[in-house]
Amino acid sequence: MSIESVRQYLAGFGLADRVMELAESSATVAEAAADLGCEEARIAKTMAFVTPDGPVLVVMAGDARVDNPRFKALFHTKAVMVPPADLPGAVGHPMGGVCPFAIRQGVRVYLDESLRRFDVVYPAAGTGRSAVRLDLAELERSVQNFAGWADVGKGWRDPTP
Repeated sequence: MSIESVRQYLAGFGLADRVMELAESSATVAEAAADLGCEEARIAKTMAFVTPDGPVLVVMAGDARVDNPRFKALFHTKAVMVPPADLPGAVGHPMGGVCPFAIRQGVRVYLDESLRRFDVVYPAAGTGRSAVRLDLAELERSVQNFAGWADVGKGWRDPTP
């Protein structure tokens, strides 16, 4: 899979023109934010996990981290990431380009509650030098194999008084 497969997939939603090829690496949250000129939290990082029912993708805000107890409560297993070398075969994209578009059939995708703070977010688009600008409604509508919203992130909420 590649940026072209993502562009073709998003064309079905009228969003192909949103795919951006970047001059610099966008493989990390910090790199993507610097390339796009936005805050790191708006980078919609897609994390791939191993579960007994197959790989699962969780898209969360760039400033969120996985909360292991919440993850285990939802997926009934520890949060174990798909090894980088296995990503293309397991989900369809290499490390740095993992995204919820043009993925392997059967890979479930969840959007984390940490994203709901933003009107616009930037997930990758299949390569470590790509991104796509989407509002939350467009993201939810275009996610392949969308399984629902999840609350498995931590570190992004404002501290309570």
